[in-house]
Amino acid sequence: MSHDRHYKLVSSLKPGKIALPVLIGLGVVFWLIVKEIDSDVMSQIRFTWKSVFWLFVAWLCMVGRDLGYMIRIRILSEKDLNWRQAFRVIMLWEFTSALSPSTVGGTALAVVFIHKEGISVGRSTSIVLATSFLDELYFVIMFPLILLMVGSDVLFTTSLQGTGIALLNNLVIVAVIGYVVILAWVLLVGYGLFINPVKIRNVIIWFFKLPLLKKWHESAVKTGDDIVESSQELKKKPFFFWIKAFTATFLSWTSRYWVVNAILLGFFIVKDHLLIFARQLVTWIMMIISPTPGGSGFAELILGRFISDAIQADPAIVGSLALAIAIIWRIVSYYPYLIIGASIVPGWIQKKFVRQAKKR
Repeated sequence: MSHDRHYKLVSSLKPGKIALPVLIGLGVVFWLIVKEIDSDVMSQIRFTWKSVFWLFVAWLCMVGRDLGYMIRIRILSEKDLNWRQAFRVIMLWEFTSALSPSTVGGTALAVVFIHKEGISVGRSTSIVLATSFLDELYFVIMFPLILLMVGSDVLFTTSLQGTGIALLNNLVIVAVIGYVVILAWVLLVGYGLFINPVKIRNVIIWFFKLPLLKKWHESAVKTGDDIVESSQELKKKPFFFWIKAFTATFLSWTSRYWVVNAILLGFFIVKDHLLIFARQLVTWIMMIISPTPGGSGFAELILGRFISDAIQADPAIVGSLALAIAIIWRIVSYYPYLIIGASIVPGWIQKKFVRQAKKR
């Protein structure tokens, strides 16, 4: 990708361009607050030193999540990225993911972020594809394990009024669709990276020649070329390299899924931590098909339903309390990336593009 192409991509991060998706996400959350949460509900959530402590623990879980990401990207770059560069790349990557629907993500921009830190475009693409593969592999492995440990009936139904077999069936369908999408991606990328990249490239290009998909044909060709080039880079890596990278991935995602547990402990007594952990994981799988930026609105609504069993309160308001906790969860795990990213992006664009263009 050329300098101009890179700049065109990152220009989408300017304040004027990011305002709309942020407002859409905030609008959905505000509508949920107005519709579901009143003063009686908020009076049940009391902030004490105990709640402050557990909110701090929740924040530490997010730190563990980002630390896992940073360790992994340093492993994948073979430490050509230092800790400061790794932090900057991860924050920018999370920022773009928070602004995009979950089905889109921020992978195209991630290549630019890594490349601008001194890594070649080819290696940057390899790192991004390997990262995506490892992330989705975590879900592919963990979802069946969670189903075995918890059971689908317990995982998808709660005692909250309005749940039951109908909601069970709907949530199972959504989760299965999300899982199938993830599994298909893992199989496609895994086969392409480690077995036969040329064949996968040809299949992708053929698929995007279909009438409904023709407008994405050029991007599909680029993706196929990236897989072929990345395969040459990643096939050389020893098995222990992948063990280290997956261990960092496991640290990152597992830390993220303890966030809600920590928040709940700040306000209530939690009896089944594994179930709450499992429901967070399933929420993220279902967010794959959410059309809103960062899954805003969808994530709060689904998780609010899922954690209602963990809240000991009047059945009439337990649903609203659960939604309030879900919104606190998003305040801890989602909105900080918008703030950090927005503070980094202007200076980063100025340094990596404007100043470099002037030097040329």
